[in-house]
Amino acid sequence: LMTTPASALVLMSQRIAKDLTPFQIVLLWTSLEDEKGILFHSQAYSRASEVGEVDLEHASSLGGDCVGVHPMGLLWSLKLEKILTKLLKRDVMNNPLQVQLKLYDSDVMVTHTTITTPKVSLTLERWYVAPGVTRIQVKESCLRGALLLHPGGRFPVVIDLFGGIGGLIEIRASLLASQGFAVLALAYCDYEDLPFQLEKGDLAYFEEDANFLLRHPKINLTFSVISMSKTAETGLSMLWPFSPHSLSISTLGLVELQHIFEDTRAEASETFFLPIEKAQGHFLFIVGEEDMNVNSKVYAGQATEQLRRHGKNDWTLLSYPGVGHLIEPPYSPPCCAWRISNLHLFMHWGGEVIPHVAAQERSWKEIQKFLRKHLIPVVTSCL
Repeated sequence: LMTTPASALVLMSQRIAKDLTPFQIVLLWTSLEDEKGILFHSQAYSRASEVGEVDLEHASSLGGDCVGVHPMGLLWSLKLEKILTKLLKRDVMNNPLQVQLKLYDSDVMVTHTTITTPKVSLTLERWYVAPGVTRIQVKESCLRGALLLHPGGRFPVVIDLFGGIGGLIEIRASLLASQGFAVLALAYCDYEDLPFQLEKGDLAYFEEDANFLLRHPKINLTFSVISMSKTAETGLSMLWPFSPHSLSISTLGLVELQHIFEDTRAEASETFFLPIEKAQGHFLFIVGEEDMNVNSKVYAGQATEQLRRHGKNDWTLLSYPGVGHLIEPPYSPPCCAWRISNLHLFMHWGGEVIPHVAAQERSWKEIQKFLRKHLIPVVTSCL
């Protein structure tokens, strides 16, 4: 008997089964198709407890795609049948992830799961948005995006810039909105009538974004920017030149951009790095130390050093060993390499699975803590 909730947020951990034979070993098989019909799947062997339950909060996986106690291991260990493809949800409001969960006897070979009837199966709906969150399409002047609002009054707002892949990506924005924030997922290239690539140095678009939010009746006067990958430059207003001859190709044929800014870094610190020490807000830097796309540890260190030189202590640096480039919301299957359509290249992101998964979970908590601390005013009693 399956006991996992059939419909829940994608962040919710899960129990799996009960009424099994005490200490029985079973094979758990998970699969889903993305919006392009590409199949992802994972499997793990688990042993039931003395009362015949498999509770992933406490049960240790004995083998498969994850080993040890990993409550959400069957989700983050999903691997794709088509190589170098990333699980990326576009429609967060109308269609949840349809996760197929099947339980087999342990003697069923993994290669035979498609032709063997499971002992029990269940389709789970995993949403990126909580009930009550509303989505407003934003198309004002040249501004393009989606505003996600939690039900209730006025909210602190977050502007979400989701990397340099283009289009409108709302997975992080919808999860933050589900936690009580108003979030503007901002498109900035390769979407509707926007340019195919992010225009270098054009900050007027993002200024218009901020002005739009300040006029909105559901927004209070405090807001933050969360950005990753290429858009972190915009988040900090950093526009560094790069040195193309420093581009490298791995033994697997993957492009690595880790050192393309090395030759121009000294110049960039004087010419292209805007004076972030003059900012009135606070900074949270999140770094993967095995980032093969950008040497983010070095550049975050350079940013914090600039703040430190000017006597600023309004920053926090989280640096994670063994972690790659794309640090996403929790339980997203790590992506070590991916094809960037507007560059026609396969990019190497780097990182190791277990450290990367752990960093995504920890950093998500730190992001929410940071936003609540600096965006939500503290109400003090006058009594």
